[in-house]
Amino acid sequence: MLYRKIPKTGDKLSILGFGCMRLPVRDGGIDEERATRQIRHAIDKGVNYLDTAWPYHGGESEPLLGRALSSGYREKVKIATKLPSWMIKTREEMDQYFASQLERLNTDHIDYYLLHALSGPMWDRLEQLGVMEFLDSLKAEGSIRNAGFSFHGTLEDFKKIVDAYPWEFCQIQYNYLDEENQAGTEGLEYAAQKNLGIIIMEPLRGGNLGMPEPPPAIAPIWKKAEKERTPVEWALRWIWNRPEVTVVLSGMNDETHIQENLAIAEKALEKSLTKAELALVAEASQKYKELMKVGCTGCGYCLPCPEGVAIPNCFEVYNKLHLFGNAEAAKATYTIRMSGILAGGDPSYASRCTQCGECLEKCPQNLEIPDFLSNVAQELEGPDLREREAMAKKMLNIE
Repeated sequence: MLYRKIPKTGDKLSILGFGCMRLPVRDGGIDEERATRQIRHAIDKGVNYLDTAWPYHGGESEPLLGRALSSGYREKVKIATKLPSWMIKTREEMDQYFASQLERLNTDHIDYYLLHALSGPMWDRLEQLGVMEFLDSLKAEGSIRNAGFSFHGTLEDFKKIVDAYPWEFCQIQYNYLDEENQAGTEGLEYAAQKNLGIIIMEPLRGGNLGMPEPPPAIAPIWKKAEKERTPVEWALRWIWNRPEVTVVLSGMNDETHIQENLAIAEKALEKSLTKAELALVAEASQKYKELMKVGCTGCGYCLPCPEGVAIPNCFEVYNKLHLFGNAEAAKATYTIRMSGILAGGDPSYASRCTQCGECLEKCPQNLEIPDFLSNVAQELEGPDLREREAMAKKMLNIE
């Protein structure tokens, strides 16, 4: 495992962080035995930064992580969690949520504490409620060791927030499709100039950049490289190539993914990609942008939908339709996953959207979700949807 330092403190953090937003699930909840095994294995292999938050897995991520770090594992790692900014109405609630988080995580301090999902307006509201005094008091008493924020907003607001408080670190979305989105490369460099540690989220853009078999239009690009690499390695090494980056978070929930990420993190030195390799990544980036229809990362912040639409799942299938061009396979997948026949529940089709707009207020990517859902319904549903449902039931032997 390679390590990089937080500039202001000298803390040595593993360049690969374990994100606890997409832990393995079973029977509708976290598969605790498997998730615990995965987390401890990653720690044994050198990962020392674990990231969670109040709402992840319906509120179960923090308690799970607290239990997983028993038996001596807590002392080996740095815990990062986040104040649920959108839920805070008063200064007193900040203290109440933080106290609950200490209890849920079974710890007496948080190593890296973030204000979650800031934008300009969100920061302005928290500032008025006294969030800087909140952070100052927790740092003074040792309850948090480092203060930071995660960000989904404009570059202008990002710079304003960076300058508003003596942060130790920040967390931004960054990958080779998002060089000019949200904070982007300019924000990355700006934060680095201010000596902030920089934590990267969504390095694979919700998994779209890490599919084992790349889209037909992308595969030939990677084949031109002198050194063969998987799509995941291209994506991660492109980020780690930047010396400003401290940690890249990966939402690892499969053993093979963990092993691959750990192996890449052993050799991904900064400034190690050649000009020719960087040119290939830029070529792949341009092609992905031409193919992908929705910039959804699958974070799930838009949920629950009042009408039961499985918004991220709809967009995942829709993007893959345009990445791989197989309409028949995409329609079959869409029908099976969104019809509700597998779980015995209600359908979650895009066409159930009533355009209420609730999701628009929640989406950190600022996507026009109702409009995109209309496109999904138009391309993936159609007059033969009921016939496809019947075929799916027959294929799966479901009455």
